[in-house]
Amino acid sequence: MSPGERKTLSIIGAGHLGSTLGRLWHEQGVFRIGDVATRSMASAQQAAAFIGAGRPVAGLDGLADADIFLIATADGQLGPVCAGLARNGAIHAGQLVFHCSGALSSAELAPAATAGAKVASIHPIRSFAQPLQVIHSFAGTWCGVEGDAQALNVLGPAFEAIGARLAPVDQQHKTLYHAAAVFASNYLVTLVDATLQAYEGAGVPRAQALQMIQPLMTNTLENIFRAGPEAALSGPVARGDFGTVQRQSQALSAFRPELGALYDLLAQHTAKLAQGRKT
Repeated sequence: MSPGERKTLSIIGAGHLGSTLGRLWHEQGVFRIGDVATRSMASAQQAAAFIGAGRPVAGLDGLADADIFLIATADGQLGPVCAGLARNGAIHAGQLVFHCSGALSSAELAPAATAGAKVASIHPIRSFAQPLQVIHSFAGTWCGVEGDAQALNVLGPAFEAIGARLAPVDQQHKTLYHAAAVFASNYLVTLVDATLQAYEGAGVPRAQALQMIQPLMTNTLENIFRAGPEAALSGPVARGDFGTVQRQSQALSAFRPELGALYDLLAQHTAKLAQGRKT
């Protein structure tokens, strides 16, 4: 392959993430899309059609040679699929193999590394539930990256070419990294639900409560991102009004014990945050 020739990327498991990234790279001329492999020919054809390029393939047999393999399966299948590729002889020295899981590190691709490939993990910190929307809004997406330097030297610029922003991650602490994203996204939703339950217990209809908390949460997030969590903190814990904190804990525990326990745990961590602000 000449220096100016585009590398061939084959995608294994072209669901929302694989299809979206494949389309972005195809449209930007970053990679030449090779095989698009899923468990059935119908889904492979659908993915290739969405990407606008690629040869649909059902399963791992009969894959053509490629410079890069993206394994975009569910997390539980990453290791077995990588092992299957290595066992079938699809992986060899000189190739790059990567995945985009947030919960698993590039060590999951050990069979590819053993076969001589360079491996990496690049995790876009966003949802791919609506691929068409992501196509138009991917620019600016942060991606946690770790793996072999040779792989990142190719994959980093490829992600930057479609607008990604890269953040190095310690491979040994990848699970901790992903837990942070769960706090920021999934558990934020859980806190909203706990909020709505408490409002409902106080007689406020859920739909109305959702409208009530929108400006409160929006303003709080704006303050956090403008000044940091310590400066944005307000409320009874920040004021040292632990009498109010105790009454609220008792009311929540009487209403729903699990909400009281959650409130108490959050109050403890909030007190530490407030103390850090004063020192």
